[in-house]
Amino acid sequence: MTIHTILKMGDPRLLRVAQPVTEFDTDALHLLVRDMFDTMRSVNGAGLAAPQIGVDLQLVIFGSNDRNPRYPDRPLVPPTVLLNPVITPLGDEEEEDWEGCLSVPGLRGKVPRWSRIRYTGFDPYGDPIDRTVEGFHARVVQHECDHLIGKLYPMRVRDFTQFGFTEVLFPEISATEDD
Repeated sequence: MTIHTILKMGDPRLLRVAQPVTEFDTDALHLLVRDMFDTMRSVNGAGLAAPQIGVDLQLVIFGSNDRNPRYPDRPLVPPTVLLNPVITPLGDEEEEDWEGCLSVPGLRGKVPRWSRIRYTGFDPYGDPIDRTVEGFHARVVQHECDHLIGKLYPMRVRDFTQFGFTEVLFPEISATEDD
């Protein structure tokens, strides 16, 4: 079990466009995925992208079978490993909702996201993934995939009166359970 250091906003590695995964079902890839889940769980993350730990690959993980204390009222998202993802919005409808990020600790902002999306890609074995999702699941996928193109959620905030410190905006969320 390896817990990786999560890069913070300001680190130029978070602004790079990640490279596609070209080799599937390798020991190194499976180890990376396991380490990413261990890292995400250690900080109550809803998801984690490889660039957040300094790995320049199109690889994101998200979801859990347990409630997340950082997002206690959100529906569960199935644990997923997604490589080389492609997101297609289904319709023009967007929803604005609060987001946080392990690479932007202690802050939350209202971010517009497509309400309903289709995402495709591959699992670590190279098998295709093709899902149509909406709501929180769609939000998490879009947030994590943004990391693969060098975007952090504050870059998508439209109204900075809806951006601030978690402890001020959401005092009911314990600092130990936040980013």
